[in-house]
This record gives sequence, C-alpha cells and structure tokens, in this order.
Amino acid sequence: MVTPRAGRRFVVATFNRDKAAELQALLALPGVELVTLADRPGATAPEETGATLLENARLKARAAAALTGLPAIADDTGLEVDALGGAPGIHAARYSGPGATYAANVAKLLRELEGVPPGLRTARFRTACVAAWPDGREVHADGVLEGQITAAPRGSNGFGYDPVFVPAGESRTLAELTDAEKNAISHRAHAVRTLARLLEG
Repeated sequence: MVTPRAGRRFVVATFNRDKAAELQALLALPGVELVTLADRPGATAPEETGATLLENARLKARAAAALTGLPAIADDTGLEVDALGGAPGIHAARYSGPGATYAANVAKLLRELEGVPPGLRTARFRTACVAAWPDGREVHADGVLEGQITAAPRGSNGFGYDPVFVPAGESRTLAELTDAEKNAISHRAHAVRTLARLLEG
C-alpha cells in the first residue's frame, strides 16, 4: 500500500465546492493537507470521457496530478434508477443537459419517474474514488448506497439528488439527515474511508 508522509499535500480534483467539502470532512489523514483545484489559478477540468465511474475518477485524478505535481484524489458518482434502466448513471451530474443545476437534474428525474409507484422507485448511488501520484502510482476504492427516489424533494441539507433519495432503512432523505448522519452511511463515505485505509497502509 501507499503511505503518505507527514506534511504531504493532496489536491482534491474537483471544482465542486460541495463535493470538496464533503471529501475533506471524510478524508482526515494525520499530517496530510488537502487543497482543491478551485484554489489553483488557471486549472481546468478534463473532459469526462470514461465509460465507467472508475475511468472518469482516474481521468480526473491523473489530470490533477499532472497539472499540479501533487498526488491527487478524485471521485466520480453516479445514480442508478432501476425504473429508468440504470439512468442517469455516470451522467448524473449533467442529466438535464449542459450547464445543469442540482434543481434541474432533480426536476428531470422526477418527471421521468412520474406514475412509477414507490415500490418500483429503487435506486442506488455509486462512487469510485482514485488517488493518483505524478509518478503513476494509483489506488482506488468504491462505495454503494441503496435506496429509493421520493415523489418530491424533501430537506435542505446536502446537494445534488440528496433531497429525493431515501437510503434503505431510513424514512428521511439524505437532505433531511445531518452532515454527520449522512457521512456515516453515504456511498462517498464508504469509498473515501476505504481509500483512506489504503493510503494509510
């Protein structure tokens, strides 16, 4: 396994400040400082051309490592809705088109599910997380959260599809949970904590 030395910096390969904050809260490694691409003037995101979440996470991590000369951590998350044949899948962040907003993506998802009864609105979040070094070393981890899609948004916490996703065994949406409650069960939490164990060796 790869062990980060004390005082090392990792760049979080995202411009999404919500995601960066969540990753930083989850990936608390002693002696490791996390910075984001949003803090790097002139940084740009690579085109996500991968066919899988892992491929997209790897593309982002490698690009960030090459750009900054720092080891990089990236994740890619998809939402698979069974009644929609697994859509939006890896296209979850851009489901409603270029320039998609959280609200527009949620609105499109709910339109697509109109008339689908609660028992058939099963879904899952999947996250792939990759750490890549400028010298080519890599480790990766995955996380899954099963649940179902509500008929309408509920809650004001979280981001993305959180207001319409109820985790299995819960009655509240992710947006109705506290940050601590969400970070105890989420797909991203599972992936990032597994990655942290790999980094610690």
